[in-house]
Amino acid sequence: MSAARVALVANAVFVALLCALHGLQADLDPSWHFLSEYAFGRWGWLMQGAFLALALANLGTFAAIRPWLRTTAGKIGSALFLAGTAGTVLAGLCITDPINIPPEAQTLSGTLHNIGGGLGLLGFTGTLIFSARLLRDRAWRGARLAAGIASTLLVLGFLFSFVSIATLSAPSKGVFCPETPIGWPNRVGILAGCAWLAIVAWQSRKVGTPVTSPTTAATALPPQQTGIVIDRWR
Repeated sequence: MSAARVALVANAVFVALLCALHGLQADLDPSWHFLSEYAFGRWGWLMQGAFLALALANLGTFAAIRPWLRTTAGKIGSALFLAGTAGTVLAGLCITDPINIPPEAQTLSGTLHNIGGGLGLLGFTGTLIFSARLLRDRAWRGARLAAGIASTLLVLGFLFSFVSIATLSAPSKGVFCPETPIGWPNRVGILAGCAWLAIVAWQSRKVGTPVTSPTTAATALPPQQTGIVIDRWR
């Protein structure tokens, strides 16, 4: 199975598990609870599995587009993106604390979960670098529209999520209740990231392998053919 297909399947599993959890834990009001809180209770292992599936989707997408990330910017973006993926794994392994728990009552697991969420911001930055790199690559000319739509959805989803949660939680000083509907923006931001993964992974299958550079092509040929290749690229 190709890396792109792994990414698409893992991404679909993540979304499917989220949908299932909304039905299995219907007592958890999605309007003002974060997705991470589905890790509580009988079906909590499904939420943990969903986070790990999302991390696998990240890795699959990264592997699928890695041939176009050979530049310095691409390598920086790769480091940030992989840090964010590690944060997703950490969020899956470490269950969050209840939403309104006092700071002095926070557990080690909850603290590590929050650190994983913080690493997700690095991953978002890496994704932006990836988007800029792919949009400028000539090989992605035919997929530029799709990559542009994916990048736009990602940025708009993040901004909507970040601004909405900050605005809604400010009056209550971070105390969440039914009057602070931060759950929907949280879901929009995450699903926007899933859309980026799905679109980019799908398009990578159409773009194909990057064209070998003239220098690489020349050194790969027998000595008697090297001059022909060099002349062709002059």
